[in-house]
Amino acid sequence: MTETTPTTLESVDIGKLLTLLPHRYPFLLVDRIIEIDHDNSAIGIKNVTVNEPHFTGHFPGQPVMPGVLVIEAMAQTAGAICVLNTMGNSRPKVVYFMTIDECRFRKPVTPGDQVRLHMTKIKNRRNMWWYKGEAKVDGVIVAEATVSAMVVME
Repeated sequence: MTETTPTTLESVDIGKLLTLLPHRYPFLLVDRIIEIDHDNSAIGIKNVTVNEPHFTGHFPGQPVMPGVLVIEAMAQTAGAICVLNTMGNSRPKVVYFMTIDECRFRKPVTPGDQVRLHMTKIKNRRNMWWYKGEAKVDGVIVAEATVSAMVVME
């Protein structure tokens, strides 16, 4: 019988996120990243609150988080783990969001929801990464997409 050593999964709090991503309020759309397995996979967490600026006009009296912001949160999660795992001694100059494919919106995201952004690497070639993402609220898929990013080093 062979024993396997469990993989230790990392997590990133908001302080570390601010060093990995250039985004700031109101466009930083990830509050924490958990279960990071190198650049292979991770789960980003977005706590949705009613006082976010997009709810003022989307939609008055019936706030719904714009789907494109859910996809952006997926991309930020993937971008952060790419940066975390490619930094070494140098910091990337920028991470460009390159593509969105196979995007589907399944259910609305509303204030009070906690969105879990499940990102899994499909492949990476040189400075390009492709991730399959599923956004879930209470375990139910609310959006899904395949996104790609390019890391540009200084």
